[in-house]
Amino acid sequence: MTISPDHVLFMISAANTIAGFTPASVILCPILSVAGQMYGGYIGMQAEEANSRWQHSVDNNLISINNNLAVLESTTALIGLGTGAGATISAVNLYQTIKLRQEVKELKLRIHAGFIDLKKALKDQGEEVMRQIDKVADDVEYIHHLTILARAYGKFIHAVNWLRDTVKLTDVNAITAAFVGIQGKLVDALADYTNPEIYKHNSVPGRLRRMECAWAIEQTITMVFQLQGAPDVVSQRLSSLHSKIRKELVHLINLCESQEELDFIFPEIARIHNHDLAALKLWQEQVDLMRSLSPEDLKELENACSEKLLTGNKQKQEVTALAEPPEQLLYNELREKSHFLSLRDQLRFVIQPESRKEHESYISQQANNSNYPGLAPSNWQEITDLTVANLYWYFKKPKPSFT
Repeated sequence: MTISPDHVLFMISAANTIAGFTPASVILCPILSVAGQMYGGYIGMQAEEANSRWQHSVDNNLISINNNLAVLESTTALIGLGTGAGATISAVNLYQTIKLRQEVKELKLRIHAGFIDLKKALKDQGEEVMRQIDKVADDVEYIHHLTILARAYGKFIHAVNWLRDTVKLTDVNAITAAFVGIQGKLVDALADYTNPEIYKHNSVPGRLRRMECAWAIEQTITMVFQLQGAPDVVSQRLSSLHSKIRKELVHLINLCESQEELDFIFPEIARIHNHDLAALKLWQEQVDLMRSLSPEDLKELENACSEKLLTGNKQKQEVTALAEPPEQLLYNELREKSHFLSLRDQLRFVIQPESRKEHESYISQQANNSNYPGLAPSNWQEITDLTVANLYWYFKKPKPSFT
């Protein structure tokens, strides 16, 4: 097979898109370098320069995953378990979480046993936040959760450190044996993160953060399969994880019963949709392309676009690292024009677009029955989710207030 210009254009376009999904900006996804992905696995790499660059990329991604996981599980202290967090959850919303992640990256905050010092991290957030941190620290149920998470994180960091060392090995048999042990540790960690006790009595925002931790572990396991040079397994796992995340997000949206919960999860779920799910899809498309190419073609493709991709990644990260999330800004605008039930439906439309069809059908039926045929457009594709959700609840009885 001969490498075509379209192959190069696709890889560059995909990489430029992924470059915007910096470790600070995404919620979940490990951002693998496209150059490293092209080789399809560590085993068999020969070029010293490519080997060194790839090791550096893997190492950086593992550090980012570790830091992101620590921030996600640490912020649960303000989201609330048995104690209830109230309005203080805004102190660890999407934007604040991205800022915390950046501070960990810049070594302004340290990770200890998988957690950051929230009092130090949020010292400027006010006395109510400090009181909530103290309250949760004494909560028996939270301490129980903390024990489970500390054990899970210990297994995870053991696997991560093991993996960071493994990519520096040269003996194929040693590498293969290490991968088996690493995967076993990650699977054990995932079992702890998905332990039903973790979700017991958890609020919707708390469940979301726990799920985010589990999804990050699942992506790390997929990363190991990629390092082993198993593109078929990687493609299948990425497809399954993409579907799983969507399904579990819809379940969380359906569980949401308060404006306070929605204020927290709407921007974060929109971020997962716009960045993490998009990155997973591009990752899978890259893997699918690469598994159709011969080793010679892969090398040719890597040579054609590697330098441009690395330069683009660096530039993008410098520009976007601390930008206020557009998902938060958009939600603020939508909140002024909608009420809770409409907003919840709009979020569901983002993750499950097909769910809009039921609303469209109901609006058409009610508009005709009410002698308002003009409210039933002939082309629904031109109508925004905001309008569909608001019209739906306009026709519902009783009509909710827009205040």
